Amino acid sequence: MKKINTTINLLLVFAFWLTGCASLEVKQITEQPKQYDKTEFEIYVKESFENPYDAREIAVNMVLENPAGDSILLPCYYEKGESGSAVWKARFAPRSAGTYTYQFLVEKAGKIVNKSEKNTISAAASSDDGFLHINDFWTLKFDSGKPFRGIGENVGWESRSYEDPKYDYDYLLPTLANNGANFFRSWMAPNNFPLEWHKVVQTKRYSDSDEYFHPGGAQRLDEVLELCDSLGLYIMIAFDSHNTLIPGRQWEIHNYNSANGGPADTPDEFFSLPESRERYKNRLRYLVARWGYSTSVGAWEFFNEIDNAAFTKKDSIVIPHEVITDWHQEMAAYLKSIDPYDHIVTTSVSHREIEGMYALDELDLNQMHVYKRTKQIPEEILMYVSEYNKPFSWGEFGYEWDWNLDFSEFEEESDYDYKRGLWYGLFNPTPILPMTWWWEFFDERNMTPYFNSVRQISDMMLDAGKGSFERIDVESEGLQSFGVKCGETYFVCVLNNDYEQMNSAFRLQLDSGNYKVQVYDPDTREFESSNVLKAANEPVSLPDLTLKGMDEMLFVLTPTTE
Repeated sequence: MKKINTTINLLLVFAFWLTGCASLEVKQITEQPKQYDKTEFEIYVKESFENPYDAREIAVNMVLENPAGDSILLPCYYEKGESGSAVWKARFAPRSAGTYTYQFLVEKAGKIVNKSEKNTISAAASSDDGFLHINDFWTLKFDSGKPFRGIGENVGWESRSYEDPKYDYDYLLPTLANNGANFFRSWMAPNNFPLEWHKVVQTKRYSDSDEYFHPGGAQRLDEVLELCDSLGLYIMIAFDSHNTLIPGRQWEIHNYNSANGGPADTPDEFFSLPESRERYKNRLRYLVARWGYSTSVGAWEFFNEIDNAAFTKKDSIVIPHEVITDWHQEMAAYLKSIDPYDHIVTTSVSHREIEGMYALDELDLNQMHVYKRTKQIPEEILMYVSEYNKPFSWGEFGYEWDWNLDFSEFEEESDYDYKRGLWYGLFNPTPILPMTWWWEFFDERNMTPYFNSVRQISDMMLDAGKGSFERIDVESEGLQSFGVKCGETYFVCVLNNDYEQMNSAFRLQLDSGNYKVQVYDPDTREFESSNVLKAANEPVSLPDLTLKGMDEMLFVLTPTTE
């Protein structure tokens, strides 16, 4: 757990100087706390307020000391009630087993005005792995130290009012999990988890609401995170989309728009005005307080494709880059300061960088989206990792981006593009493999089971190398090939990006020794044993391989005593 900053320590000391204030009433809801599981409390607050969601006016914090003696600050969130008699909630997930001392503090206008008695909870040990964090360019890692690579796709939203109603999270997420995926990405938007939208669009699930935070959107995210936890899925959740900042699209219904009672007259004032920033921090505080406990939150993402709001279609700048970069720096720093679980923080662009944003230390993961140029994924991963010395991922990719086209005219090309994008990611330094956008289309194409093949090889890599990856050169002609060494085991991926059948031989440098060679067919998920290779500090040849057009095959070379 991260330590409380100096300001919080001073406030805590000041709390003990308070006299004449009634102790808060606190109810522990969870009977037996457990490491990495949600432990809930209700805090009964008798203070007056106008807006219980504005932390500048009133805030409730849980202050803890963990078994190692470190101090932890956890924001709490307003649940219900009126001024003078209201209930806040705390959702805490212990990151270590043992006894915690805790106390609740009520702060008004920056000063502590009430506090609870100190108490303790004892968290039982868990065999779970905990929260995800950045490890290196190739992998994420859990609190337990176990390495992880994200494999999955975008599930941007549940079915809209004019779409097939089967495509909701209750169908899509189990389908992903049952087919080997472990990661997905979704948006908050006026039609999906509409936390900060009074007006909703294109949805039958949600109705307009005058509440500060949309109760239906909050409840649905509660449900989905519980579902993720049961399925072993991790979500990257984008707090906003570029669409919501574009006049003529969704800016007219945005809560930050002054026409709807917000502080901003224009989209650029969403970023530049101090009042807009303070309001956004209230949102971040609520997100951490209500959902930060969840180990299923794989990453917080500020924006989907913010460059598409910063530029016009002709690449003229409409929102200054320095304002967007400064906003991300401030918000990411604030989010990290209030998140005791150290979730990964990211944001995304479509295809144009925002000046200075990728270089921010406060952003853990750089992210871009790529359509119609999947073949560039490997080289651009290497380029961005090298340039910014930071993990990089393709949050979206696809053969085509224009949904107005008839996808049936290039469905086979899309299928192959889907496959090779995953293999490009697996064999290159990215901790989250490229994620396709067209989830309904590929579900109808029965492509989801293909995740099983990628997951099978990924698990073998992680097991063989315990999270270590080393790129190796593979010589071939005609066919595209990639090599990775994990521990003492070598993996080679071969792709035929042409329409015609092709044949090639392959050569690579191996450590001295004997290697059992297995050929893996991703379509059947079957291994076929080949010969034993003997290596003696010189390049060796793999068996010649013939691949039909738009096909792929893998070699796995394992040390053997034969």
